[in-house]
Amino acid sequence: MVTAKIVLVTGAGQGIGRAIAIEMAAQGAAAVSVADRDHATAAETAQLVGQAGGDAVAIGCDVRDGRQIEAMVQETVARFGGLDVLVNNAGIIETTLTGETTVDTLSEEIWDTVQAVNLKAPWLAMKAAAPHLRRSERGPNIVNAASVSGITGFPAAPAYCASKGGLVQLTRAAAADLAPTVRCNCFCPATIRTPMAQAFIEESDDPAGRERAMTAQQMIDRLGTPEEVAKLVCFLASDDAAFITACAYYIDGGALSWMGPT
Repeated sequence: MVTAKIVLVTGAGQGIGRAIAIEMAAQGAAAVSVADRDHATAAETAQLVGQAGGDAVAIGCDVRDGRQIEAMVQETVARFGGLDVLVNNAGIIETTLTGETTVDTLSEEIWDTVQAVNLKAPWLAMKAAAPHLRRSERGPNIVNAASVSGITGFPAAPAYCASKGGLVQLTRAAAADLAPTVRCNCFCPATIRTPMAQAFIEESDDPAGRERAMTAQQMIDRLGTPEEVAKLVCFLASDDAAFITACAYYIDGGALSWMGPT
């Protein structure tokens, strides 16, 4: 349980981020800052957090802008009096931005955008949050959204794979730098039924076939749910995980045991 903790979740306007924010409230978080580039969807999530029993604030933040990241952290601390848990969930994949996504066709601009959102932004958020987390007496920690793509390679997603692999290593480095006061872990989901994944499925000429292909290498032959991921994140953020740091947790239906190194 994350009882009494003050939590900041980025990319919380929909999908996994929204589920994390709501689950944090359901598990007794004292307050949840809901940050997203789209303030309207952040506000919707904040309302759902309130319905789940938590105090919430919606914050508009484009994580490509370091000044906005700093302001996001400061607004959270000013509103709730501190910060105990940072969840770096915001992310992007190049396939949502362009059709030219192989290593030899991807543009430098798209590469830089993906790195900025998926790797640089979590570093900046951790940097801004670290002084406040170090002052916390309520089991301070960071949970980063990596991916199975950070563990094994996939075709036509070089920027995403590189950024998520970097985030796994950044998580380990941050855990070393912030120990013993602040724990830092990451989670690595496979295909989760988020709005982004659903749109990718539905744009296919054969949606059912694409969904089968997306789950074909898993032992559990279905898409995961945001709520299942949220429960893992809340465990990592809770005092039940007090002896866990510098770890990458797979939530992938068993895919990596077949697809690549573990």
